[in-house]
Amino acid sequence: MSNSELLTVEPLDLQFPFELRKQISCSLYWPNKTDNHVAFKVKTTNPKKYCVRPNTGVVLPRSTCEVLVTMQAQKEAPSDMQCKDKFLLQGVTASPGITAKDVTPEMFSKEAGYLVEETKLRVTYVAPPQPPSPVHEGSEEGSSPRASVSDNGQAAEFSFQRFSADKVEPQEGTSEARALITKLTEEKQSAIQLNNKLQRELEQLRRDSKRSQSGIPLMYVLLFGLIGLILGYIMKST
Repeated sequence: MSNSELLTVEPLDLQFPFELRKQISCSLYWPNKTDNHVAFKVKTTNPKKYCVRPNTGVVLPRSTCEVLVTMQAQKEAPSDMQCKDKFLLQGVTASPGITAKDVTPEMFSKEAGYLVEETKLRVTYVAPPQPPSPVHEGSEEGSSPRASVSDNGQAAEFSFQRFSADKVEPQEGTSEARALITKLTEEKQSAIQLNNKLQRELEQLRRDSKRSQSGIPLMYVLLFGLIGLILGYIMKST
């Protein structure tokens, strides 16, 4: 934090998670702990590299202003990852009712007799955040509850409850469904047995047809028709 009485700037270092060919932003927070309106202005040693919004404005009494500093996409990374860029923050007590449109460069001129307070900020590069590691869903049998850290920094334990198919209580109507399935299965087995019986009788008729051909074609027609009806019933039941 700075020694300024008008503006207590946080943080004192602008930290940018450096990545090539990507715009990176960093926020400044300026609490005004006085009962006066405070006009501010932001300057930088490398204005082409940074975009500051807003670069001038007014902080109301007992309030906080956020300023967004955006570093333009860089094509090359410094060899030592060190940055020499700096920012100068200027604050001055302003008259009540002043707005951001009323802030002029002359208000920050020490030669004109204004009491201007200044704070310097450095720019530092930090490593970009790493993507979170994949978390495997579920847990192995016999594993103990795992602990995680809550927002207040204390460890909180979470227990995991496992569910298996054999522990699920039967729902209403399950017994009726099982009875219907059993009945259909029995009917299907009966139809299969009848079909096998008819197949055996048909085979016997084929052997008998070698001895006599009379009456056999009509019987074939009847048998095939009956088999078709039985197969249709079986398909409908399943």
